[in-house]
Amino acid sequence: MCVDYEAYIKLLKEELIPAMGCTEPIALALAGAKGRELLEELPEKVIVKASGSIIKNTKSVVVPNTNQMRGIPVAVAAGIVAGDAKLKLQVLSQIKSEDIEKIKSFLNCTKIEVLPLEKGNVFDLIVEQYTKEHCSIVRITDFHTNIVYLEKDGEEISSDLPKAEAEKYLLQDTEMDMESIWEFVNTVKIEKVEKIIKPQMEYNLTIAEEGMKKNYGANIGKVLKNLYGDDVKNRACYMAAAASDARMNGCELPVVINSGSGNQGVTVTLPILVYAKELNLEGEKVIRALLLANMIALYEKKGIGRLSAYCGAISAGAAAVAGIAYLYDEDYETIVHTVVNTLAISSGVICDGAKASCAGKIALAIYTGLMGYEMYKNGQEFVDGDGIIVKGIDGVFRNIGELATEGMNETNKTIIKMMTRTKC
Repeated sequence: MCVDYEAYIKLLKEELIPAMGCTEPIALALAGAKGRELLEELPEKVIVKASGSIIKNTKSVVVPNTNQMRGIPVAVAAGIVAGDAKLKLQVLSQIKSEDIEKIKSFLNCTKIEVLPLEKGNVFDLIVEQYTKEHCSIVRITDFHTNIVYLEKDGEEISSDLPKAEAEKYLLQDTEMDMESIWEFVNTVKIEKVEKIIKPQMEYNLTIAEEGMKKNYGANIGKVLKNLYGDDVKNRACYMAAAASDARMNGCELPVVINSGSGNQGVTVTLPILVYAKELNLEGEKVIRALLLANMIALYEKKGIGRLSAYCGAISAGAAAVAGIAYLYDEDYETIVHTVVNTLAISSGVICDGAKASCAGKIALAIYTGLMGYEMYKNGQEFVDGDGIIVKGIDGVFRNIGELATEGMNETNKTIIKMMTRTKC
């Protein structure tokens, strides 16, 4: 078997990066900040054009560092008034308390029009800013930092486009299969990956602890702890839910994402950290378990795509429990069947945007993953012909991708139509 170690490491470096707040409004803020940088002054008018999936994932979440304000105009305004485009997915991290009043004033005084992009990619947004004499246009497509077009006063500014950001994101071009991932996880030199994985451990655990301390969203983490106690299975679920509670509802702490999603980042991380602590494991074993979970999640999302009607927590939850099985020294077959069992049970959970209920879906995904693991340990599994399940995990992932991109395309349109009946 020929494993492209460098390609996988490069992929991890691109995908496992810090972000503050839900990543779709942050992408809008980034476009706003970059456009203001080109304009060199505050605009008098702003037009935001966004694909349905961007609208869906921005409508209901709190924009960080805005004192609990929500929505597309808020995200763009925060980027324009006080964002720093150089910080990318942490574009709003340097906002000060006095900037919040400036953002509110800008929102009150400036017309910000939000229009749906009828044509374009699933992930697509354009922010246009106008003064009496000047204008700027910024377009981001395919993934959150992928600035593909810059314009000032009618002239394209290709020299300001970082080449690395204008390229198609690596996940779509990286050859992957489950056996290669397994080989990579078990044989890559640990010093090649630990600096990528350790920040994910630290950031995501910190925000989970914050979510359990304070009141965020629907407080799913606290509800689960109060209902079902503190055993390791429930703790794995409620800690991941608490991290989502916090980041969906205004917490300014960053997370390290997976597949462009902070919720998927915390889902693949926290259950493994909880089980590692329970088993008194640390160091290389835990890093390799997290590496496995991240790589499986990325492989799943390669077919599903960045945004769809398929809930990303489901694929991330399946990957997380694969990492838990790895902590228990399970073999390849057990890990593969754990993932397949999980996807057989819970595929079809819809994504109706980023919001407080994501925390509940994360908990559901992890519970389901643990069920799939226990099933296989007890000699039970779903097999070829059971619904969308086929022989071989690579084939299952292909089916999940087809379900998400083709089968749920009309579902996504219907969800967006429902969500856009009220103000964005």
